[in-house]
Amino acid sequence: MFTSVRPIARRRALAAAGTAVVLTLTLAACDSSSDSSSMPGMEHSAKAPSVGASPSTGDMPGMDHMAAGNGLSDNKDGYRLTSKDTALTAGKQTPYRFTVTGPDGKPVTAFAVDQTKRMHFYAIRSDLTGFQHIHPTMAADGTWNADLSSLAPGSWRVFASFTPDSGAGKGTAFVLSRTVTVPGTGSKTPLPAAAKTAEVDGYTVTVNGEPMAGMAHPMTVTVTKDGKPVTGLEPYLDTYAHLTAFHEGDTAFAHLHPTTKVSGDHGGPELSFNAELPTSGNWRLFLQFQTGGTLHTAALTLNVG
Repeated sequence: MFTSVRPIARRRALAAAGTAVVLTLTLAACDSSSDSSSMPGMEHSAKAPSVGASPSTGDMPGMDHMAAGNGLSDNKDGYRLTSKDTALTAGKQTPYRFTVTGPDGKPVTAFAVDQTKRMHFYAIRSDLTGFQHIHPTMAADGTWNADLSSLAPGSWRVFASFTPDSGAGKGTAFVLSRTVTVPGTGSKTPLPAAAKTAEVDGYTVTVNGEPMAGMAHPMTVTVTKDGKPVTGLEPYLDTYAHLTAFHEGDTAFAHLHPTTKVSGDHGGPELSFNAELPTSGNWRLFLQFQTGGTLHTAALTLNVG
């Protein structure tokens, strides 16, 4: 009887010790991750890190000032994008006037500088064509004026990306949007198939990386010309390239933040981004980069699983 009891007792002691070790490690891990305020960028986003996200993404340049959400609402946390413009003229440059109001209902006039600008404004048609990224001007009363280039007939969505520099939302990044109609007869353009490369103005842009929906993933973009690496990328909006994405079907917005810091007047050929696309499906990516004082915009379709 004693020869059978001793192994059982030994196994129970070892199991108890193992449980204590696991519990100790679990408590230590919980304690080390409980203070999210110590993570760079967390103070500018109401969105918690996605499950499965790389634990090192909090240290990536560009992770601060990330707006939570998909930008498909005209209001968030008391801030609202308002405009009397519900229809715009097709075929010619046309102004779009709008105001951002705060929780007190008054126009916001104090905005923080983000990537050298106080307001980034985007326009995209429902079929993800006609992309525009401009920087509007603001009047003293808080009214912004965005001069849009020629618009094709159809349904459009316009986005305002900003960070208040005062009030309840000070330091918080927002992306708000509204829809606008451009009257006339127009045909829908089919979305190009997913591809890793795109051509623009003699340059070839290649995207490497496999982003997964709702998870932060690193992604690189390489710029070449005539098969040779391009190392003459000029700083544009405090980076060497600006990358914006829109989701097929609902035009959800995502700004892919650069993690390659600007160092000198010439960059490239490889640039790094933090890709966090909230939903699966096809996304249309627009990469903007500058060479010789000329801004280039390359577009490609990325399928996200």
